[in-house]
Amino acid sequence: MSRRLTVAVERFPIAGAFTIARGSRTEAVVVVARITDAETGAAGQGECVPYARYGESPESVLALIRAQEEAIGAGLTRAELLERVGAGAARNALDCALFDLEAKLGGRPAWGIAGLPPPEPALTAYTLSLGTPESMEAAARGAAQRPLLKVKLGGEGDPARIAAVRRGAPESRLIVDANEAWRAETLEANLAACLEAGVGLIEQPLPAGDDAALAGISRPIPICADESLHDRAGLDALADRYDAINIKLDKTGGLTEAVMLAHEARARGLSLMIGCMVGTSLAMAPAMLLAHHADYVDLDGPLLLARDRAPGLRFEGSLIHPPEPELWG
Repeated sequence: MSRRLTVAVERFPIAGAFTIARGSRTEAVVVVARITDAETGAAGQGECVPYARYGESPESVLALIRAQEEAIGAGLTRAELLERVGAGAARNALDCALFDLEAKLGGRPAWGIAGLPPPEPALTAYTLSLGTPESMEAAARGAAQRPLLKVKLGGEGDPARIAAVRRGAPESRLIVDANEAWRAETLEANLAACLEAGVGLIEQPLPAGDDAALAGISRPIPICADESLHDRAGLDALADRYDAINIKLDKTGGLTEAVMLAHEARARGLSLMIGCMVGTSLAMAPAMLLAHHADYVDLDGPLLLARDRAPGLRFEGSLIHPPEPELWG
């Protein structure tokens, strides 16, 4: 068997800026892996987003992907990839490329290969960047027609931000995401503000590894693990602390692990969010296969870009449609 690997860094401008508790950026930097079958010419592709929070850079991810070139040429399988490369962005790009190639070579959709039902259109959250209460209220007012908003928070002053967003979008359902910016001593006030605003889910309020306080409090609003969970190996540490998990393919290291994580998390009684980094439609497409599992879908990456790749996913407002084979799967 002979397969050829190519990999490239691509950049897509963000519409304005994307700001969270850890900083702000104006472009999405993604890495795309492409695996071509020499005999048929069929090619599969996968996109990942390197994340500095997890010790990744475009350069380190490129290097890790390129280190698998010989194994891919010899016919590396997705199962073998799980054993060979740890969870993270590099494995995600390769796993999704292998999934896509398998679908094209076999004439069978990726959802069927994964043992999943056919994907259907899903309602995605739309993210409001961190800012002043005034700017966030204005942003919420501009997005008030969207049924589900995800609100980025930053720590100090968050009760005012939460109240401002609710004023701007009185009818939208709200998720808040603190990106580890809260502390144990601010939990009570921030939770009260969320309850007052009718927030439906709170994502990663405390730093990963410093979230024991969540086990000792009443949680009238479900609390979702993001940075605290990457793959199945981390599920035991969540006991009594979280009610839900955010599955991102860049954390799980691809769709193969994500499917298994979704099944195991459900078996443990955890609710699911299917989330993303800020990337293009190519990164969202594999995650769409898990949308049917999810209580919340947060795959708005392309909506935050000034331009998406073509072909891309089709959006109707906040309704995201499954990928066409020309894109992925």
